[in-house]
Amino acid sequence: MRFEIIGKNISVTPAMREKIEKKLSGLEKYLLIDEDTTARVVVRVYPNSQKIEVTIPTRVGILRTEVEQEDLYAAIDLAVDKLEDQLRRQKTRLSRKHRSSLAETFAAEEIAEEPEIPVKTKTIKAEVMDLDEAIMQMELSNHDFYLYTDDESGKISVVYRRNSGGYGLIETE
Repeated sequence: MRFEIIGKNISVTPAMREKIEKKLSGLEKYLLIDEDTTARVVVRVYPNSQKIEVTIPTRVGILRTEVEQEDLYAAIDLAVDKLEDQLRRQKTRLSRKHRSSLAETFAAEEIAEEPEIPVKTKTIKAEVMDLDEAIMQMELSNHDFYLYTDDESGKISVVYRRNSGGYGLIETE
């Protein structure tokens, strides 16, 4: 992750910069943030307090928080805690959604004497794009995979979200 740290009414010292970068780098363990992400941090000083504003664009949305405290380092810690909480809530919401749909499927199968496997058919056009754009489209569509035509090879490919974290790519021959 890259950092853009701006001071308003204050000059950002190397110690402040190091603390901010170290704390925000801990967020990289979440899947939504990668090395191309730029975290914008604005530090403001008021007569009785200091404020930190953090904005981090991710593939699925923008993480943003503002914290005002007497101590800047306490404000940094609180801001990172708030961002981690936002990420945790997003991840929990997604996992609950997937878990509940699986539970409904299994409950329906137990009730039926002869379980039918529902099949939904969908026809799509595999748009031409690069891998990064395909990942973004997958995240925006809230699916676990995305089918597209690779702009370099011209072949149909599938990008998917791995259970262990990160992404996978299936290329056709």
